[in-house]
Amino acid sequence: MMLWSAAPPAPNPRRVTIFAAEKGLNLAATELAIFKGEHKAPAHLARNPRGQVPVLELDDGTCIAESVSICRYLDALHPDPPLFGTDALDRARVDTALRWVEFVLGTPLALVWVNDHPLTAPLFGTAHQAFGASNRPKVAAALDWFDRRIADYVAGDGFTIADIVLWSSLDFGRWTGIVDLTPHARLRDWFDRVSARPSVVATGGVTPPVG
Repeated sequence: MMLWSAAPPAPNPRRVTIFAAEKGLNLAATELAIFKGEHKAPAHLARNPRGQVPVLELDDGTCIAESVSICRYLDALHPDPPLFGTDALDRARVDTALRWVEFVLGTPLALVWVNDHPLTAPLFGTAHQAFGASNRPKVAAALDWFDRRIADYVAGDGFTIADIVLWSSLDFGRWTGIVDLTPHARLRDWFDRVSARPSVVATGGVTPPVG
């Protein structure tokens, strides 16, 4: 297998590398230079017509796109430790928490990044900066919401894919300057605890803020 990836702090590839490290897997990986457009080259578009990373290419040439889909595939092959839940109810709880992370925080964070950040807004001719800026309060509200409800882990008592996705999103958000965890003591404590996990440290650790 080959994981077509990108260097930290790209959040979606980071999810897969942390997930694989939690499973004790050593995936061969090739990093594509996003700011050079290597993910849009014809060779990669043949792997993923959306021109995005990560992509897991199997030995027979089959390609799996989307970070969570790749993690589900790896989880099915290597069920221990169980990062998507242990039974039907637990899996539903994990999936609920995962959806909250992706939509409550992930969506507005992505809209700010694409449309209202100096590193990326110039790259998109159709970017709408005012629309991007309008999502900054939604990011702040999402941080408030997670800060109020987070306990030991996002989905309950155990570390799961929901924690991986939230951590990678926050690490990316801190790197870009869109996310500030200073006012959010509970969420900051959780972030620090996850940052100390061997899987996170081994895959690059916390990304220093840009600039």
